[in-house]
Amino acid sequence: MTFSVRSVRNAAVLAALGAALAGCAGDAGTASKSDLGHEAPRTSPSASASAPAPGAPAAGPAKPAAPQAKPPTLAPGPNGLTPVFARARQQTDKTVALTFDADMTADQGPRAAQGERFDNPRLIETLRRLRVPSTVFMTGRWAEEYPDQAKAIGTDPTFEIANHSYSHHAFTTPCYGLPALDGAAARADVDRAFEAFRTAGAVNTVPYFRFPGGCYDDKALRALSTAKVTAVQWDVVSGDAFAQDPAAVAEQVLAGVKPGSVVVMHCTRSAAPVTEEAIRTIVPELRKRGYRFVKVSELIGT
Repeated sequence: MTFSVRSVRNAAVLAALGAALAGCAGDAGTASKSDLGHEAPRTSPSASASAPAPGAPAAGPAKPAAPQAKPPTLAPGPNGLTPVFARARQQTDKTVALTFDADMTADQGPRAAQGERFDNPRLIETLRRLRVPSTVFMTGRWAEEYPDQAKAIGTDPTFEIANHSYSHHAFTTPCYGLPALDGAAARADVDRAFEAFRTAGAVNTVPYFRFPGGCYDDKALRALSTAKVTAVQWDVVSGDAFAQDPAAVAEQVLAGVKPGSVVVMHCTRSAAPVTEEAIRTIVPELRKRGYRFVKVSELIGT
């Protein structure tokens, strides 16, 4: 799961999120944070699929995509630290990025073998059907467990795959009870995730990284500085983790979205069982309000 102290202002909400994450990853802790601002984009954005008008016919099967043009990244932060992005700099265009964390920790193989599902193919199919360009922040362990799905997502122009680490272990402590990696291991963990995507056959990968638990500090940003990635946070917490009421998830997203927002959701059936149903409310309502769905790469390029 991915949450952030930086993004959650209300103490009661933070406590609830910490409790939810503890149920997935162990004893709750306190996320660390950094106050880096946004930097100017380094390169031009690549083209992104446009959303259809309300009532437009559903998309047919997606054709495999060719490798993307180099996606935009942010310039390094102070002292060369990994830059952090949370919301579009240009905040008048009614665009929004839905992001989905495909979480699986390095030690959850036995749970998957016993039938627990960390994937959510129905959610991915709904995003395709509704023609919603999306960014999937995938762990390398998830790609290893579901290589066919990783390849299908990573060759579909609807999606781009970003890095959510290999192991889903913490890059700083405390972080909701997640096991922690030191600097060298953290850097290797990122490389191992990208390698897992390549092995699965994913093509549309982007140099973006989301910290497990949303937890980071300057030490973590320094450890990743040579990876040449942009760290991506969010400004809207969906509340889909362990939720049982899709209407409540939809309401929270719809109440929080602003032009340029990044919404954090999840692509893990066992830990976020109502996300797909919530999407079927969120997408038409935001389109009714005039929003256009984009991938993170388009937001970073604006």
